[in-house]
Amino acid sequence: MFIQTESTPNPATLKFLPGQTVLELGTADFPSLEAAQKSPLAKRIFATGQVAGVFFGNDFVTVTKTEAADWQHIKPAILGAIMEHFQSGASVLDGEGQAAHATHDGPDGDIVNQIKELLDTRVRPAVAQDGGDITFHGFDRGIVYLHMKGACAGCPSSTLTLKMGIENLLRHYIPEVLEVRPVAA
Repeated sequence: MFIQTESTPNPATLKFLPGQTVLELGTADFPSLEAAQKSPLAKRIFATGQVAGVFFGNDFVTVTKTEAADWQHIKPAILGAIMEHFQSGASVLDGEGQAAHATHDGPDGDIVNQIKELLDTRVRPAVAQDGGDITFHGFDRGIVYLHMKGACAGCPSSTLTLKMGIENLLRHYIPEVLEVRPVAA
């Protein structure tokens, strides 16, 4: 098994490409060891030490290191953990995956559906290339709340991505959108 790695815009996060499907549908975010309890693969990666977060996409795993960690020291252990997991045949996730976007009940249903459609077709594929994901969290009085995951969470360029990229895109296509803001996990 050959696992490729790619850097991401977030220097604390590396993208690992195992050359096979990681998750069939959606994404999974594990910002802590406690959150990783439903994933044998995430637990294995956290067990290597100095790991602050793990994120799964369709064909990649992104790992965020602790501030004190050095990629040269922890990368071999993470590669080994990913390789051992896939060779063992164990499942990546115990149970069902989570829905990508939060549900929205209310009078703005058509607007929210347009927002989700633009996120799914224009934003999320590009963000996945950088090892992350951005999902809809809410819409209230013209403000769109988005949840940044994987390499996007804590990325130095995430504010610029939100304001200059996503906000401009949504405002262009949906006049009711006034602003885009991130939400914490």
